[in-house]
This record gives sequence, structure tokens and C-alpha cells, in this order.
Amino acid sequence: MDLHKHAPAAPRTSELRASDADRDRVADMLREALAEGRLTADEHAERVEGVLAAKTVGELDVFVRDLPAAHRGGTPAPAPHAPTAGAIPAEPDENVVAVLSSAVRKGRWRANRRIHAYAVFGSVEIDLSEAVFEYQQVVIKAFSVFGSVDVRVPENVSVRGAGGSVLGSFEVRTCDSDEAEAPVIYVDGWAVLGSVDVRPKRGKFVADILDRVQRRVEKGMRKHL
Repeated sequence: MDLHKHAPAAPRTSELRASDADRDRVADMLREALAEGRLTADEHAERVEGVLAAKTVGELDVFVRDLPAAHRGGTPAPAPHAPTAGAIPAEPDENVVAVLSSAVRKGRWRANRRIHAYAVFGSVEIDLSEAVFEYQQVVIKAFSVFGSVDVRVPENVSVRGAGGSVLGSFEVRTCDSDEAEAPVIYVDGWAVLGSVDVRPKRGKFVADILDRVQRRVEKGMRKHL
């Protein structure tokens, strides 16, 4: 018996059951279209309602078929290894200094284009996981002497590192974001008998507060369908 002749045909992509991630992806496209003026508020509300009720991937595609976001393809090019010429000022916009002490920048704050961090027998923490990025490129110059500089970034940014150490540790987890317009964070400097550590903060993403609230509302609505 030829089992291949009797095997059921694989379902087409459009017939696959939609996941919460699929619905969130389409909801993001609709939100972008509303912000760009491609949809009216009533059209947006009507389509979001349909997205929440959709059962298959094909049903979801119907709501964004006429929007440019649904037809964008390809993988964004990797972030360059150095900032764009003229994009970053020569002098720091902000200095974070810890001498025999500690200094912290965290929470909802505006990330400047150039930040210099100095830890001398002290510790500096720069947490960008909830920061507001007004510029796409941010440079952090980190200097650690018998101290530590820890930098935490959102998961969906690109990171580049170029630094060194003398009897110390200078470690940067480089990565590329899947989003073409995501911020790019460049970290360089030196660690002398100290440490510089740069890594993503799990579960944190660049997002506007209102966007987060809307996601929670939509998920709450979905639970009651």
C-alpha cells in the first residue's frame, strides 16, 4: 500500500488557526494605519473587532490586505558598526559619574545622543529598558576604574560594542533588531581593573505607554469573546 497516496493534504497557510501573536501583528498594522491617516477611527475600530473574532490566518489577512504594511517583506539590513557621521555630538549630552559611590539612570527618562559614564571605585547603572528614544542612534562611552558600569537595553534594539579592558572585563552582547527603525546603541570605552557589561533586559521592549495600554485593553476584550 502506498501511504503517500492516502495522506491528507497539508492545510494552506490561510487555513491555519490564528494565534494571539498573529492577532497582535495585524492589530499593530491597523494601529499604524490609523496613525498615518489611512484608516478613520470608525474603520479602525471595526477592523480591530474583526481581528479579535478571526479564527484563521486567512481571515486576519482580509483586514490588512489594502494596507502597505501587509506587503512589506525582507529582513532589515544589519545596523552599521559606527554611528552615522554628524549624527552624534562630539561632547556628551549627559555625564553619569560615580566616584566612591553609585549612580543610576533608570525608569522613564529621555536617552540622549551621547552619554558618558565614569565609575571610579564605584558603580554606574544605565537602564534604557523603559527610556524614551528621541534619536535612533545613541552612544555610551563607559569608563570603569576599579568599578563597574552596567548597561541594560530593551530586547528590540540593535547593539554594537567596541571597547577594551586592562585586567578587567568589557563585555557587550551585540545584536540586531528585526525592526528597521529600531534604536541603535553604540557602547565603547575602557575597563581598568573593573568591568563594563551591556546586555538586554528580558521582557522589555521599546514601546510607547499608550501602545502598552491599548494592547492590554485588546487582550482583555479577547478574553471575553
